[in-house]
Amino acid sequence: MGWIFVASLVIALALVHKPLGDYMHRVYTTSKHNGVERFLYRLVGVQPDAEQKWGVYARGVLAFSVISLLALYGLQRLQDKLFLSLGFAPVPDHVAWNTAVSFVTNTNWQAYSGESTMGHLVQMSGLAVQNFVSAAVGMAVAIALVRGFARRGSDTIGNFWVDLVRGTLRILLPIAFVGALVLVAGGVVQNFVGPHEVITIAGGTQNMTGGPVASQEVIKELGTNGGGFYNTNSAHPFENATSWTNWFEIFLILLIPFALPRTFGKMVGQPRQGYAILAVMGIIALASITLTNVFELGGDATVPQAVGAAMEGKDVRFGVANSATFAAATTLTSTGAVNSFHDSYTPFGGMMTLFNMMLGEVAPGGVGAGLYGMLVLAVITVFVAGLMVGRTPEYLGKKIGSREIKLASMYFLVTPILVLVGTAVAMGNEAGLAAMLNSGPHGFSEILYAFTSASNNNGSAFGGVTVNTPWYDVALGLCMLLGRFLPIIFVLALAGSLARQKPAPESAGTLPTHRPQFVGMVVGVTLILVALTFLPALALGPLAEGLLS
Repeated sequence: MGWIFVASLVIALALVHKPLGDYMHRVYTTSKHNGVERFLYRLVGVQPDAEQKWGVYARGVLAFSVISLLALYGLQRLQDKLFLSLGFAPVPDHVAWNTAVSFVTNTNWQAYSGESTMGHLVQMSGLAVQNFVSAAVGMAVAIALVRGFARRGSDTIGNFWVDLVRGTLRILLPIAFVGALVLVAGGVVQNFVGPHEVITIAGGTQNMTGGPVASQEVIKELGTNGGGFYNTNSAHPFENATSWTNWFEIFLILLIPFALPRTFGKMVGQPRQGYAILAVMGIIALASITLTNVFELGGDATVPQAVGAAMEGKDVRFGVANSATFAAATTLTSTGAVNSFHDSYTPFGGMMTLFNMMLGEVAPGGVGAGLYGMLVLAVITVFVAGLMVGRTPEYLGKKIGSREIKLASMYFLVTPILVLVGTAVAMGNEAGLAAMLNSGPHGFSEILYAFTSASNNNGSAFGGVTVNTPWYDVALGLCMLLGRFLPIIFVLALAGSLARQKPAPESAGTLPTHRPQFVGMVVGVTLILVALTFLPALALGPLAEGLLS
């Protein structure tokens, strides 16, 4: 049944790949603005038909994100003075900082229990809004890079404000509306529950703080966001009611990232280039899902062998296979939603969730972020191939010179530096070590996972380590901030550099980038770069634990 579950996901994603990809192509290439969009442009003083250079585009991204961060921080700190606060106190300053950075960077890491910390207004007007617009920012940056490849001799790469508004209003909102109705039909609640109302679940009583759960659930999955109303996230029956809704949430997680390569192919005028990128994403994703299922279903650790299944930390509604598939999907994308606790996975199953994030969230990655990350890896691949044959590398008619490869290299180096330095600092100071629940390789894995998740803007947690402390809130917040915006700046600079170039004519020495050979090369380069960078850290954590178990 687990393999049928995966196969049905593949079929469903294949069916929507072309229509959704073509629709997003029309959204980002049309010159027409609807009435709501024109009103918003007038409201903020934007000239929608004015194109922007990459520097102006980048400043728009940063300005919007800074304002969003300050507004979300203020909402949390003033929570007790606002309506729909449910009587909750202001969010502590270090938690408010971490949460504001987390949701603005599309990480949605939660160092707190949602049902006992945030009131309805903060959840809806702060966190849920960022679930939309932070995802739309990632899509806008991806489209800007695609324009860099598509344009010839141009100084501009589009208009950030137009891309942001269209991504939110024409793509994310309509799909979220339909998806919320589907989840409500599947049993996910859509109501307001007060902080002191008692709800009976499975014969027991619990105090639950609820809210418009269905809407936020579909928003967080569609925007590949983590976070949620409840600390148990998508393992909570109010957020993920049945095995069927579990399937649908995984489908939402993968929907847009797997459709964007089609948009890319259409915008550059070569759909087969989009299929090549899709193939790379698909190969890595299927390999990861398969290995995660094999490791979890095999249950090689001592206790799973004794009881017959690795069910610790997993919900009986979903079982091992569906939980493992959710875990692979959520870490292959910058999602962070979980329906089981990765801390309880077998050593090698937990290693796969780590490795998925270490890939750089590219298979298929976050909404927008996955596409631009994979295109950067494609640029690195053609550069490596060019070195092999002794000629200037080209990709989609654009020469990959020293400036382009420097930008691509800096993009790739940001997150490994943040992950490894952050983990080393945490392991070398008392504040970092005091938060560890476990010792030995597993305790190290908990710390490594936290910094890997934050730096790659994933948002899921391994568990075990207590991260709701001032030190971790500040450290992980910095990793989320730098891990999001430094790569975005490098991507937009690369887009500007590519857009200015004139097309390079193809020759007999031009590497075909739409064939299986190139697909295999990109997969190989991706895996080798990650292995060379993170193998020592993995050897100290999950690999050591797996060999000892």
